[in-house]
Amino acid sequence: MNSSHRLDDPAGDQDGDRPGHRADRRSERARRAILNAADDLLVEVGYAGVTIEGIAARAGVGKQTIYRWWSSKADVLMDNFSTDARSELALPDLGSVREDLMTYLRQLALFLTEAPAGAVLTALIGQAQHDRAMAATFRDAHLAEHRERERVLLRRGIVRGELRADLDVDAALAELIGPVYYRVLVTGEPVGPAFTDALVTSFLSNRALTA
Repeated sequence: MNSSHRLDDPAGDQDGDRPGHRADRRSERARRAILNAADDLLVEVGYAGVTIEGIAARAGVGKQTIYRWWSSKADVLMDNFSTDARSELALPDLGSVREDLMTYLRQLALFLTEAPAGAVLTALIGQAQHDRAMAATFRDAHLAEHRERERVLLRRGIVRGELRADLDVDAALAELIGPVYYRVLVTGEPVGPAFTDALVTSFLSNRALTA
């Protein structure tokens, strides 16, 4: 790639805006290009094959641009997961805890089995088994935010009077979501709508639905 057109080259933006806006727009374009490149490479070559050099080449930026925001490929991929999960796993709000849970579990199953960002998540879960420092960062800085969003699904049901006020929200999430991850990461069994809907039906019938 010609250096005059690199995403991190200040001379490459000729849109006429004032310098601060040009820099902000260049930075956001570069950031998105890096995240997308990391996503694509992970799908193509797996976690072990992803390198900062490869991400930089695919994104059309210099390595120094990546290191401006992230210290490692794991940090790039963790940020990528958090960014994509906010949009691809947006919480449904359909007025019913049953409908919300069924819709969300279907979304989660598709995310984990078909979306590039889902491949990022499963790769990071695998890497976390071998890297304690990375695992702590992943749980505290990324999964915690994702988990808190999921809690909202059940807290809404409590507020609406559909679920018991004393419901253990974290235990309930484990009951609902744990089997999805188990099938994706361990058994490889299908996680289609029939499976995820049955999880919700069982949960509401046996544990949480108020009379």
